[in-house]
Amino acid sequence: MEPVNVAVIYYSATGNVHALAQAAAEGAEKAGAHVRLRKVAETAPPEAISANPAWAQHLKDTADVPEAGHDDLAWADAVLFGTPTRFGSPANQLRQFIDTTGPLWYTGKLADKVYSAFTASNTAHGGQESTLLALGNTFYHWGGIIVPPGYTDPIQFESGNPYGTSHVAGDGSPSEVTLQAARHQARRVVDTAASLKAGRAA
Repeated sequence: MEPVNVAVIYYSATGNVHALAQAAAEGAEKAGAHVRLRKVAETAPPEAISANPAWAQHLKDTADVPEAGHDDLAWADAVLFGTPTRFGSPANQLRQFIDTTGPLWYTGKLADKVYSAFTASNTAHGGQESTLLALGNTFYHWGGIIVPPGYTDPIQFESGNPYGTSHVAGDGSPSEVTLQAARHQARRVVDTAASLKAGRAA
């Protein structure tokens, strides 16, 4: 059986979601998957970015991370999407990427893959769950198989979000508990995708 192909596709302005994406990629790799870590294109105007030093610095720090393309989605058996919350919804940068995937969706190339999501908000009640649920609406339309972390590992009782790994950016950088939760979520995605792939091959 070939290893599972996992794409971790994310948007991050100042680095918190990027850290979660890296942890998810680590978890997937340790579970035996082939992994592509991809950021979506930055669409904010330069003046908005330059007005926030942390945003401008993170853009420089991640200049070497490849940008996501349709080929990454077509290649993947499973996809983990990461985004900050924006008024309780995914960031526009990630939505813009998703909104270009109509040709893949129309030809059935996004169906029957495993999908999961993670997020960060500035405050504890800043829309984390609604953001993850909003991404779920897209996965439904694609015909995807949604795999949340649930309470399937002791780390989940510490991190506390069964919908997907989430971080409160106002508390600083993601803690080791949060990063472990992201790794667990990715492992669960890989295990589920591997089972589906094996079943189809049989």
